[in-house]
Amino acid sequence: MEGGGPTSAAAAAAAAARYQPVCPAREACVYSSCYCEENIWKLCEYIKTHERCPLQECYAVFISNERKMIPIWKQQARPGNGPVIWDYHVVLLHESSGGQSFIYDLDTLLPFPCPFHTYVEDALKSDDDIHPQFRRKFRVICADSYLKNFASDRSHMKDSSGNWREPPPLYPCIETEDSKMNLDDFISMDPDVGWGAVYTLSEFVHRFSSKNC
Repeated sequence: MEGGGPTSAAAAAAAAARYQPVCPAREACVYSSCYCEENIWKLCEYIKTHERCPLQECYAVFISNERKMIPIWKQQARPGNGPVIWDYHVVLLHESSGGQSFIYDLDTLLPFPCPFHTYVEDALKSDDDIHPQFRRKFRVICADSYLKNFASDRSHMKDSSGNWREPPPLYPCIETEDSKMNLDDFISMDPDVGWGAVYTLSEFVHRFSSKNC
């Protein structure tokens, strides 16, 4: 991060060392490959049920763009140095009361949880080096709102013959009385659609960057 130096780096490291994760270890989390939106919904549900932290400190973050082509580095789907090009990806953001933010990405090769600035530098990198059509946007939704409003019938994971592209989670589809299939509203980066607020990468970093970085 700009403006960081030895003192701020040491403060960030100290804050990370004191940090208490709000979710279980990665291997103990509910996880289904290619269902990142549901994996993060389940993390939000866990935080609400177990009260590891105030739910208002947590956000579901949808990463996409108008073309639904976004690069993210350090992903398990591509363990080399190159990025994975997702149509969208979803992570959990915890804005810790201790002054440092953390990203929970169940598909990353980075630590789980990962300090915000580390995730930005290693997984998102800079828009300056990315062709404009691949630049990422971020829809940030309060965890409580995500739990109340998100719904998916998983139809996006079936091919034209009705076969699963990837095996679905074993638990029932997520829906509420008021919300059925509305995944597209969360993936959309149109600020006039859906829930939460939409940011560019620079706006996202400015809004959630740790105070100690």
